[in-house]
Amino acid sequence: MDWIVTLFTHESVAHAVIGFSIVIALGLGIGAIRVFGIKLGVAGVLFAGIACGHFGMQLNPEVLEFIREFGLILFVFAIGLQVGPGFFASFRRQGVTLNILAATTVILGSLITIGLFKFASVPLPAAMGLLSGATTNTPSLGAAGQALRQFAETTPAMLTQLGMAYAVAYPFGIIGTILAMIAVRVFFRINIATEARELEDARKSDKRDVHALTLEVQNPNLFGVTISRVPGLVEGKAVISRLHRDGVSQLARPDTVLQRGDILTVVMPADRADTLRIAIGNPTTAIPATGTGQLTTRRVLITRENVLGKGVNKLDLHTRFGVNVTRVSRTGEDFTATSGLTLQFGDLLTIVGHEADVRNAAAALGDSAKDLNHPRLAPIFVGIALGVLLGSMPFYIPGMPAALKLGLAGGPLFVAIILSRVGNFGSLVWYMPPSANHLMREMGIALFLACVGLRAGGAFFDVLLHGGGLRWMLLGTIVTLVPVLVIGFIGRKFFKINYVSLCGVIAGSMTDPPALAFAQTVTGSEATSVAYATVYPLTMILRIFAAQLIVLLFFA
Repeated sequence: MDWIVTLFTHESVAHAVIGFSIVIALGLGIGAIRVFGIKLGVAGVLFAGIACGHFGMQLNPEVLEFIREFGLILFVFAIGLQVGPGFFASFRRQGVTLNILAATTVILGSLITIGLFKFASVPLPAAMGLLSGATTNTPSLGAAGQALRQFAETTPAMLTQLGMAYAVAYPFGIIGTILAMIAVRVFFRINIATEARELEDARKSDKRDVHALTLEVQNPNLFGVTISRVPGLVEGKAVISRLHRDGVSQLARPDTVLQRGDILTVVMPADRADTLRIAIGNPTTAIPATGTGQLTTRRVLITRENVLGKGVNKLDLHTRFGVNVTRVSRTGEDFTATSGLTLQFGDLLTIVGHEADVRNAAAALGDSAKDLNHPRLAPIFVGIALGVLLGSMPFYIPGMPAALKLGLAGGPLFVAIILSRVGNFGSLVWYMPPSANHLMREMGIALFLACVGLRAGGAFFDVLLHGGGLRWMLLGTIVTLVPVLVIGFIGRKFFKINYVSLCGVIAGSMTDPPALAFAQTVTGSEATSVAYATVYPLTMILRIFAAQLIVLLFFA
């Protein structure tokens, strides 16, 4: 049995693999335990690493450093791909207001941290650990560590201090965010059911949503005019999918000549309804039943590489297959299939036509769930390489003792957001199935937290009990509570933000998935996740920059 002793006590590849496996498995088990309805989730890996490190588990320092940074890269790149499309679309709604509130949270937390360093005699590495832990923001911890390593004066003890302060502040970072949500609800006497209902009513009345409307041709100016000349279609603001005439439904063609009494099915943004009603005629429900079975509607997936980046009109589906495209769905949003909209991998096209024609069009577009769910590794590693290059690029600011960098956290995150927006470059497609994205994200953060915990574990309990750890915990509580209570009050009192969305902003501004899970359970609304995703990317970038900026300004 000597080989078992050797396996657990001597440095080797197998020793490292077993060590990480034990820490991560144990940590996920801890994270699955509910305490007062709250689960730590993957954050449990941090505390498992601390416990294992405390009881003597040691891994090669160089292995720990590589795995820590690689895990962080996997995590932030997956996050960027996930939230990137929503990041740009979010500003169509309340995005600017919500992101201002989230940015305020980052600024307040950073100012408090600087105050702790300047006036409370907290060492800067510990203060940065408190900031990262109190805001449950792991990438900022990595960014602070990278910034510290630029200085020759940085010692291993300082980096250990950074990780220990993070671990001390992290638990209340989760709990404090949840308490802030509860405090806002109690203070303003909010009824969650009423808030959710009001938000849903507002969503339904959103003028930018895409709707289908049935209009009767009553405007004499349109009699004898082809469909392609109808106002609204000329500007590319609407799509006519069907024409109902003489008791028969038929596909609307650009060269079809309109007659008095024709009934048109029009797909358009809601804010175009009044304009088209005036131009065409009044809405009607008198759709003939005869002949409607001739046409079918189907949602088709874009999975063929040769159609990516092309506009809907460039595909010429009407001429090639005799079908009409009425709308395009992307990342949960619907758009009218206008000429200016280019297609991305995973888009859903709503197609109307005869069944055989629709089937042929679907084959030309791909419509393959298998291709959609197949992860593409080459684009991922190309993106990671570009992210590392960008993160390593120095930005020199006058008066700064060292260059500012996006780092291994910010670079891949920024590149992933941009690439997810671009969609593809030739055969490189930056689309990741949700299940693959979730696996990559969880694997990356688990590896990172395991390394942080193992590195801090050796001296964690000694610092907590005898080295000022309890004081750090109290100071971390201030860093957590003050910013979220302030933006919660301002967001509700002055911006009149719905509580369901406000919970998402609070959780997103702290990049706190457990708090988001709690809010979703309480509100029962997807709007919480939408608000979270709206502020998450900017918050993440600001926290990474803030961590580096504070270190570069004050460490020297």
